[in-house]
Amino acid sequence: MKTNGSAIKNIPFEKIARMEFEGDNHVATSTETPMRDDAFELSDEEKIAFIEDRFRDIMETLGLDLNDDSLAGTPHRVAKMFVKEKFKGLDPKNKPDIRAFENKYQYNEMIVEKNITVNSSCEHHFVPIIGKAHVAYISSGKVVGLSKLNRIVDYYARRPQVQERLTRQVAEEIKQTLNTEDVAVVIEAGHLCVNSRGIEDQSSSTVTAEYLGSFKDENKKREFLDYVKMDSKQ
Repeated sequence: MKTNGSAIKNIPFEKIARMEFEGDNHVATSTETPMRDDAFELSDEEKIAFIEDRFRDIMETLGLDLNDDSLAGTPHRVAKMFVKEKFKGLDPKNKPDIRAFENKYQYNEMIVEKNITVNSSCEHHFVPIIGKAHVAYISSGKVVGLSKLNRIVDYYARRPQVQERLTRQVAEEIKQTLNTEDVAVVIEAGHLCVNSRGIEDQSSSTVTAEYLGSFKDENKKREFLDYVKMDSKQ
């Protein structure tokens, strides 16, 4: 199998020391998901084969016996899940085809799609982020089918994420797709990196919000949050 020479790099000791010092501190970078320039040089099949080999190494390092019938296929299953399911939003070829249509009904109030399932993964520990997204926009002349809003959320969720970035990416995509400044996105989710490790807090959740255009107005924000039954101070 071909591999790009830059696919595997030795991490300098200084960087490892810094990561140990930072521990669980939240490290913010940019709105864009950090990607290498050669991210798409390997095919999906090559990536699956590559990850399968490495995950087998991880399991064996943990002391698991991969000759057991229950474990033998796990490296391949995990690799396929990473590439084809959990992180398929990393590849632009999987971006949904969102076509906007003329707003023939001349509907000029907000359009709200709430309780959209968020199934993502924390980029710091690669464990699930599970919750709901509520999105709204006001048409500037174009509309989309309601299911397309769900697809936008799912596309950006299907990658290693931080919730703040996910919220902004969804808002910006809706803004660009519909050519409207008036967009609102609120996400509430549980993070298994908090729920199942570290502090192991089972009841907490995280809320993030992005308000663009007229949704920055408190009355418009209140109207939107009344629809989704959330506090305007979020």
